[in-house]
Amino acid sequence: MSGEVETRAVSRDGSLAGKSALIVGGGTGIGLGVVDRFLSEGALVTVLDYSKDAIEALSERRDPALRAVLGDARDMAANISAVDQAIAAFSGIDTLVVCAGITDHFTSLADLPVESFDSAFREIFDINVKIALLATKAALPALRESEGTIVYTISNAGYLPGGGGPLYTASKFAVRGLVSQLSYELAPAIRVNAVAPGGTVTPLRGAEALGLDQQRLRDVPDIAEMIRAVNPLHVVPEPSDHAWAYLFLATKSRIAAVTGCVIRSDGGLDSRGLIPLDGAIGAGDM
Repeated sequence: MSGEVETRAVSRDGSLAGKSALIVGGGTGIGLGVVDRFLSEGALVTVLDYSKDAIEALSERRDPALRAVLGDARDMAANISAVDQAIAAFSGIDTLVVCAGITDHFTSLADLPVESFDSAFREIFDINVKIALLATKAALPALRESEGTIVYTISNAGYLPGGGGPLYTASKFAVRGLVSQLSYELAPAIRVNAVAPGGTVTPLRGAEALGLDQQRLRDVPDIAEMIRAVNPLHVVPEPSDHAWAYLFLATKSRIAAVTGCVIRSDGGLDSRGLIPLDGAIGAGDM
């Protein structure tokens, strides 16, 4: 880039026009899809992400509506810094979105190494659960002032078996618990909801403690066809397909009576029958 402001399509009457959003884990994958959707709807976006490459790529856009903050969201100080920078740049925070995540790449309980069990548990729960709490704690005063919205990220693994191993699945059920508890605690000022994406081909990495940090979900052989085969809509969603759900839950004018809600953007996994009606793979064939 030559220092010129990047041209992007912004809706003048966008759903989030002039609203400030802090997106934790917005550097890649579904989080990046949310960033792009929010920007296109006129939002002012601050991204906190641990990936230096992702933060540099966002910074290179030279977009005045975008602030990219490098930091490990497992650290409260990083979250406070991101909140402070969002407030300094955009005069507050209207929406907090948490997309940070890590997987166990379907490692079963039997296959979890005894010697790395504790460290793997801490790593997965720190990233998938603790970050949501830390980011919310840091942003809480600003969200109370704006009477804002929070959108967490769950997963189909937060509802159904087989979306990961026991560590990943347990962590996603825990985020469901946060939605339930915090939507109660923070009402009526703040609405707390979530999106539960189904299988999506992204660079989601595995746990370092399990030796899976160099393995990305998108690198799993035939992952796209595996995703397509198990959902009734036979879709392989892109991050942008889920971003619409985050946009809806971040748009306060559209969710006047909505909190404690999860949008399951998973291709209809609960609609799988025991008998395939169209010749495709059904639950009974797996």
